[in-house]
Amino acid sequence: MPVLSFFLYVFVSSFTPGPNNIMAMLFANQYGFKRTVGFCIGVGTGFFIIMLLSSYFNLVLKSFIPKIEGSMTVLAAVYMIYLAVKIVISKDSDIEEGKNNSFIAGVVLQFINPKAVLFGLTVASTFIIPYYSSHVSLLLFSIFLGFVGFLSTTSWSVLGFLFQKFLVKYRSRFNVVMALLLVYSAISILVK
Repeated sequence: MPVLSFFLYVFVSSFTPGPNNIMAMLFANQYGFKRTVGFCIGVGTGFFIIMLLSSYFNLVLKSFIPKIEGSMTVLAAVYMIYLAVKIVISKDSDIEEGKNNSFIAGVVLQFINPKAVLFGLTVASTFIIPYYSSHVSLLLFSIFLGFVGFLSTTSWSVLGFLFQKFLVKYRSRFNVVMALLLVYSAISILVK
């Protein structure tokens, strides 16, 4: 497994602005950190479930249709480049405020959050299934990635107000750096 690309993709996808992180930041600004923790735990739990489902879905696809692996890798790289473009061209108006900061809202958000679902499918098909297929491996990767989801939303909650000021001041530079890291990840999985 290309470990550096895996960690870069996980970091960029998890810690850049998206529905989970933006909602966590807004909830922390609006309700305080303590009332936002349930939402963050819900995001981590929901993401763990998405990762487990994505891993087994990709495992089934790979066992029944081995020829799909190359196509899935190319699609994953294209999706990463698409995300990089979206990160660079995103605007402040893309941020929408959430209404509920509960555990259930955090879990449910993962099933309606296209970024989470596509991330799960991409990371499973590109970085996990080609190299690991045991139940223990899939469970451990899912736990790890669920924990990363929890860490990213929690960090956005803790640093909510400060991060918001930083993004307003340096948003375009931050987005370019994150986009370039995604493009590097996309290229490295194609060249593996």
